[in-house]
Amino acid sequence: MTWTYKVVAMQGKDHLIRQLDQARQALLAILEMIPSGSEIYPTWKLKELLAHLAGWDFANLEAAQAVLRGELPAFYAYHGRDWQTYNAQLVAQYRRDDFVELLSSVRDSHHNLIDFLQTIPAAEFDKDRGVRFRGYKVTIARLLQAETEDEKTHHQQIGLFRSGQASVAIP
Repeated sequence: MTWTYKVVAMQGKDHLIRQLDQARQALLAILEMIPSGSEIYPTWKLKELLAHLAGWDFANLEAAQAVLRGELPAFYAYHGRDWQTYNAQLVAQYRRDDFVELLSSVRDSHHNLIDFLQTIPAAEFDKDRGVRFRGYKVTIARLLQAETEDEKTHHQQIGLFRSGQASVAIP
């Protein structure tokens, strides 16, 4: 591996992690302005959304480990329309009644994911390990891009909610 490739890979890794972290911080900042009992989606209140975030942090931590082993991440077994079944499982597993405890667990889960990602060599983020789902190449970079986009989507939806528009469908 050439020096130039290593630098480009490191910049790509840093960019992905930074984007994921910025998306989470922006989402948490807007969520902190919402009363904890608010129904922000037709079937989710704020606590369910927070549990969803924590759950996907753990799912992506496990998924990154699976990709490094050349295995398909376990959550693909639950692939369906908008991941509704898997999201429901994550919410059930990670939801807490105490709002402060839940918010803390969301921060901790994100911190754990970021810490783990920092330990992975930059070249591994886009490395093709032969992991596929329905012909789609699964890489750590793509997992992180999907989580970042999901959090940006939630941020936009919460912005609409705060502006007085009706609850929106879960993406």
